[in-house]
Amino acid sequence: MNQTNHAIRDAKSLGLPKMLILGIQHMFAMFGATILVPILVNSYFVDACGEGSTRGLTVSVTLFCAGVGTLLFHVCAKMKVPAFLGSSFAFLGGFATVAHLDSGIYAGMSANDKAAYACEGVVVAGLLYLGFAMVIRIVGVKRVMRYLPPVVTGPIIICIGLSLASSAIQNASTNWFLAFVALATIIIFNIWGKGMFKIIPILIGVVISYAVALVMNAMGMTNPDSSAILNFSSVAASGIVGLPPFQLCKFDISAIFVMAPIAIATMMEHVGDISAIFATVGSNFLADPGLHRTLLGDGIATAFAGFISGSANTTYGENTGVLELSKVYDPLVIRIAAVSAIIISFIPKVSAIIGTMPSAIIGGVSFMLYGMISAIGVRNVVENKVDLTKSRNLIITGVIFVCGLGFSDGLTFNVGGTSITLTALAIAAIAGIVLNMILPGNDYEFEAEESSSEEIAGAESRV
Repeated sequence: MNQTNHAIRDAKSLGLPKMLILGIQHMFAMFGATILVPILVNSYFVDACGEGSTRGLTVSVTLFCAGVGTLLFHVCAKMKVPAFLGSSFAFLGGFATVAHLDSGIYAGMSANDKAAYACEGVVVAGLLYLGFAMVIRIVGVKRVMRYLPPVVTGPIIICIGLSLASSAIQNASTNWFLAFVALATIIIFNIWGKGMFKIIPILIGVVISYAVALVMNAMGMTNPDSSAILNFSSVAASGIVGLPPFQLCKFDISAIFVMAPIAIATMMEHVGDISAIFATVGSNFLADPGLHRTLLGDGIATAFAGFISGSANTTYGENTGVLELSKVYDPLVIRIAAVSAIIISFIPKVSAIIGTMPSAIIGGVSFMLYGMISAIGVRNVVENKVDLTKSRNLIITGVIFVCGLGFSDGLTFNVGGTSITLTALAIAAIAGIVLNMILPGNDYEFEAEESSSEEIAGAESRV
């Protein structure tokens, strides 16, 4: 991969203060989506159980699991992969299904207990990652990657970004002015910024747009739907320091059959995300430390989160977008973000303050981040010289796009009386892999990518 000469692979050269700022930027990038998952899950359980005070998941536990899960991932990946693990949206359907179970042991069950049973399914889903990682370790990544050439992974990466586009629009539409301020600030500092300001455009965009929101709120202005721009009620009700309300998961086979099969989808998404990071950074993480190690780390992080009733983890595209913008590829910066998330999980008031960030600002930031992910996918296709004049490549790419963008609600089917939902990205990945297997002309050789990665590593060591 051809990378810009301005890429920074050793953040220590910037000094500790700048490293901390870069870590906080990554934390802000993941924060909105990560805390949204427990909020959505709680709404399922409240609707199903009719309880306003008892909730299934909490923001503080989710942040703790994201931080610890990211650190566990980095240990498994030999500290080489600059990936952040946040809450997975793929499991939302499973949580909703468990929340509405009302027979057998689930009849009259409280929201917290139902959530605990659902989280056991998350644990099993994480263990399935370990099984897949073992298969890859035994047969070798070369054989596995023959089924995942750039003609498959590139379009999937593009779909990852484009599938999130509607979320960016939805958030930004709550207040287009604030969204524009955030987006414009990011673009200005990324293009014309100097020194440190050029590599933290996301953080600057968040800070400046939030300051504008404070001024607008103080002047009595509201969002177009007449709602308050900022709501500090949750801040006043939060404590200074507090232990996250951990809860051990509970075992039941019904919940496992609902939640565990979702791992099929998230494992395919994992491959796409790691491929996106590979395309961004220029280091072949599929070969070193290896796909089996990244899957192992993601699986352990997910199982750990489920064990203490946290949200399932997944590699986060938002942070890949930050890597592309900042050009700082040192995994140490991601670990700083992970530690920051853990610290905040023990300070409810800080978590609540960050949680007051208007959706419009998150939408403005997402405009840039989600677009960057798709752009990375395009670059992956171009740099790997995928020949789109070949009919097989056009067919594979076209089917992946339609599946990844067309199945907006996923595909739900029943197996043994259990409802299973495959996400659009999982459907796209499966379709691409199957077509690549059965259509003639697959001439992809993974060794070429490995040697390219070795050349990059050698060049870095010489520098």
